[in-house]
Amino acid sequence: MLSLEMILTLAAPPNQVNPPHFLTQINAFCRPLPYAPPYPLRSPTMQKMKAAIFLAPGKITLGEKPIPEIGPLDALMRITTTTICGTDIHILKGEYPVAPGLTIGHEPVGIIEKLGSSVEGFQIGQRVIAGAITPSGHSCACLCGCASQDGAGTKHGFKAIGGWKFGNTIDGCQAEFLRVPDAMANLAMVPDDLTDEQVLMCPDIMSTGFSGAESGKIRIGDIVAIFAQGPIGLCATAGAKLSGATTIIAVDGIDSRLEMSRALGADHTVNFNSCDPVAEIMRLTDGRGVDVAIEALGTQTTFESALRVLRPGGTLSSLGVYSTDLTIPLSAFAAGLANTSIVTTLCPGGKERMQRLISAISSGRVDLKPMVTHRFKLADIEAAYDLFGHQRDGVLKVAITT
Repeated sequence: MLSLEMILTLAAPPNQVNPPHFLTQINAFCRPLPYAPPYPLRSPTMQKMKAAIFLAPGKITLGEKPIPEIGPLDALMRITTTTICGTDIHILKGEYPVAPGLTIGHEPVGIIEKLGSSVEGFQIGQRVIAGAITPSGHSCACLCGCASQDGAGTKHGFKAIGGWKFGNTIDGCQAEFLRVPDAMANLAMVPDDLTDEQVLMCPDIMSTGFSGAESGKIRIGDIVAIFAQGPIGLCATAGAKLSGATTIIAVDGIDSRLEMSRALGADHTVNFNSCDPVAEIMRLTDGRGVDVAIEALGTQTTFESALRVLRPGGTLSSLGVYSTDLTIPLSAFAAGLANTSIVTTLCPGGKERMQRLISAISSGRVDLKPMVTHRFKLADIEAAYDLFGHQRDGVLKVAITT
């Protein structure tokens, strides 16, 4: 196992082995901590952990880092299960920039290993999840209902994408341990009768997908189209059904995903490889168009198609992560006079959100466990990235266990 410093030495450009400014950035994530975990299977002297570390575009590798320190309001989670997200692939490809040396991952399921001195309401040993978005709970953004744009510590209390910290601005959860900031605002206990895989989608995929339906303000009886049936799109399909939509049209190019979308609530499926999805949706709605179109991929094509199938006064609810500029075709926008609404949403997080999603699973209203198609150990996470990043073997979501 290579240490983080050894990995960075190998990754550094020629004649720039371990440049001081480079290591200064990395050291912000890697402060050592004397640590004695309470679990008998782990050595009380262990201070290192395995982690998936981003080095540079195209390079995420398994390395070794110090176990994180925690502050008074934090918790240390021992990760039992996590996964890889499409956003992690954006990071791997260099389409979304993060600091070299960062541990990737933002979908944690695990056990409380240690609690900060000021944390109340939780106990060491409890099974918990934390959302991909970890709001502080006290910023202006949080207090006005925009917790995903948390700007704690900034002048005005708002920061775009500020609630997304894991694997973005602080070390993430594709590791043996994770520091959870503002633990009382972000940890949610997992009932004993639910498995890790049953709640694995809650931190991000389920929360994001459901938010597409919520932000679209789907009403009972609505006609809804969801463009892309990857993990987020499938959750958007399930969310549309739970929100009361009575006609749900799922669009994708992979038949197995369209089949799963039917299991989660789609009434019609459209394979864009065999027809024009815009024309087909207009046919299915007798030329009316849909009340809400959810974009769940993040491309110009899906965004534009979602816009073109809206009825006048309809809502485009966008969930995709876009890597290039978007354009709005004049004909699809009716010169800006069709009362069209375009809304975007970053995955809602926080304890209350996680508890509600867990409740939806506990009640049997939705079952997302079938979305886990492949399983890996953390030691094999590079192979998991290769499979997921190249979308081979019908992969939807991978479960990574430590």
